[in-house]
Amino acid sequence: MQNLDAQEKVDSRIKENMRMIRHKIVVMSGKGGVGKSTVAANLAYFLSMKGAEVGLLDADIHGPNIPKMLNIEKERINGNDNGIIPVSVLSHLKVMSMGFLLQDNDMPVIWRGPVKMGAIKQFLGDVVWGNLEYLIVDLPPGTGDEPLSIAQLITDCDGVIVVTTPQEVALLDSRKTVTFAKVLKLPVIGIIENMSGFVCPHCNKPIELFKIGGGEHAALEMGVPFLGRIPIDPKIVETGDSGKPFVLKYPDSESTKRFVEIVRRIEDFVNEKVI
Repeated sequence: MQNLDAQEKVDSRIKENMRMIRHKIVVMSGKGGVGKSTVAANLAYFLSMKGAEVGLLDADIHGPNIPKMLNIEKERINGNDNGIIPVSVLSHLKVMSMGFLLQDNDMPVIWRGPVKMGAIKQFLGDVVWGNLEYLIVDLPPGTGDEPLSIAQLITDCDGVIVVTTPQEVALLDSRKTVTFAKVLKLPVIGIIENMSGFVCPHCNKPIELFKIGGGEHAALEMGVPFLGRIPIDPKIVETGDSGKPFVLKYPDSESTKRFVEIVRRIEDFVNEKVI
């Protein structure tokens, strides 16, 4: 009976927290290495730059990369009577990550599913997110414990963004991610084709390193929106390592221009859903 009461309290805290957040967006990928966390970090940062109150939840328990990408990896979280205080970036972005809880960045998190579920419940229910316009959830690759936990706990999720690269192996896994969302009745906001083409800095001609168009073709076949393409850009790698989002450091780059169009389509999707 005590365990049941405790569970009801946890569920109640999560529902109360989620009620204060207007839009909840989940960023997923079928496999690692496709730039999912880069998309999530820049999406959250760009929305906050526009003046929206934004939360960014790094739900990748085993590989929390968001703190590094935002240059806040040395931050540690504190708490008060209301709960856990997330790390603030600028004045409009709050971040929570497993990375803030690790004493050593080289320390692995060796947890089974139930423990990870407990951590995600705390991230959703015990963190003082406050009133937010957006909560962006960066999930680990695949369709395992963490994505399933988020799908079960955020019952009014606005939708899923699937990040892929154009090669066939990534597209195969991205299709599984779309199917995962559909099975769990999560709206699919759309597919982003990352690392899509490369413009040679010497001759300015496009080079199809990983081919182009696979993500758009997969979206068409699966009946979900295609949000756009982001080209391979060394500046994105540089900013990810230095902790400055590329939308901030290179606002006039082709990658940022493409990303701005993608964000506009995401905003249109969630706002139409509310209407």
